[in-house]
Order: sequence, then structure tokens, then C-alpha cells
Amino acid sequence: MLEIRPITPQYAVAPQIQPADVAAIKAAGYTTIICNRPDDEVEPGELAAEVGAAAKAAGLDFVIIPVTHDTLTPAVVGAHGGAMASASGPVLAYCYSGTRCSIVWSLVQARTMPVDDIIAATTAAGYSLGHLRPLFERYAAL
Repeated sequence: MLEIRPITPQYAVAPQIQPADVAAIKAAGYTTIICNRPDDEVEPGELAAEVGAAAKAAGLDFVIIPVTHDTLTPAVVGAHGGAMASASGPVLAYCYSGTRCSIVWSLVQARTMPVDDIIAATTAAGYSLGHLRPLFERYAAL
């Protein structure tokens, strides 16, 4: 079942989506989907290529930026920020639960948005990231 959790009017996150969810994502006004979930975590029918093919068929942009604890690097954060910046409209990012997408968004925002505001926005979307304050503050200082 599709569960979109807006963090801002231009960025939302979701747990794992299915190719069949793409029509509802487009109808909700999203123009870009970012996949933050590595394929080795998903079931058949949820592979990035399958979701991406459905997105492209619906006229949506689809970007694959897999994120794990070990691969959450400044380069990955930069790629995510670049995908957000180049989107022609609202972005929906997904992973297993939406948490990784929320963390990556937070790190992208850390240089331009107060950490308290980042934590408030993600908390309002259902993701309690206050324990990551030191990480967000380190990114803000980069």
C-alpha cells in the first residue's frame, strides 16, 4: 500500500513502492522518483529497474541512488541533492521505510537549513531523527 509522507511541498518519502504505485505517484503531482533502496534488499517485482521502467513509462524521471549505512557518504548526499535540484517538480524518494530518504534529505539540507528545522520537518513526517543532530551539524560545517 502506497504511503507518501511529505517532508516539504517539494520532497516526500515513502516506504518501498511497487510499479503499480507509479500512477498514483504521478497523480499526486510528483515528477521525479529517487530510489534509495539497494536491489539486494528487495523482493522480485520491487527491483529498481522494474519500478524505474514503470516511472519512465508514466513520464516520470527515475534516479537510482542506493544508500546503506556503509555507503552514506558526502558523494551520495551530493548526488541526492543534485537529483533534487534538477527535478522539474516535487520529488518522491523511497527506501525500506523512508528513514534513509529522510536522513539523506536532512544531510542535503544541513548546509542551508537550521538543524532544528530539519529535525522538526522529519519528525512531522513521522521520522524521529533527533539522535542524528551531531551528524547534521557536522554536515552543516562542511
